[in-house]
Amino acid sequence: MSVTVVDHPLVQHKLTIMRDKQTSTAGFRRLLREISLLLGYEVTRDLELTTKRIETPLQEMDAPTLEGKKLVFASVLRAGNGLLEGLLDLVPAARVAHVGLYRDHDTLEAVEYFFKAPSDLGDRLVIVVDPMLATANSAIAAIDKLKGRGATNLRFLCLLAAPEGIERFTKAHPDVPVFTAAIDERLNEKGYIVPGLGDAGDRMYGTK
Repeated sequence: MSVTVVDHPLVQHKLTIMRDKQTSTAGFRRLLREISLLLGYEVTRDLELTTKRIETPLQEMDAPTLEGKKLVFASVLRAGNGLLEGLLDLVPAARVAHVGLYRDHDTLEAVEYFFKAPSDLGDRLVIVVDPMLATANSAIAAIDKLKGRGATNLRFLCLLAAPEGIERFTKAHPDVPVFTAAIDERLNEKGYIVPGLGDAGDRMYGTK
């Protein structure tokens, strides 16, 4: 399995403020956008480059540029949109897919209610974003759906992961690398990450 923990000091510092229950909705949302830029830097580190001929104010040169078709960021609604906004700041030309899933609070299974994605997923790198990899039910369902639409080159980016979620996710999709800011202790009986930061969607949008 491939799991990358982004332990950059700025990532860890911002994550600590986000974990604090005293942090406001506005502060949480702003920090999530900021931290997604830093995580996005890591998840795109090995993108393939080619060169193109440009002219600087001084001379012509062959300069590096991204190769291939534009990226797709696939947001697992609704909390994934917090990471999505920062990633679009980083790569404004990326295409966007939306995967609408909610967690049944009794079974903890993912229930799909919306899906919209670019048509040519098989030709693109698809980066799936969701702040929490807890039970992994939503993440697995999102990847299943995207693979069903032809995606073959996928990565999963989250803010926090639980060991149980990583184990389930990598068993279901061993070909999809995971990038996260931290791996926490465990899941509690309600399927929340502990110590975690609560419900990311609720904290982003000020809902309960």
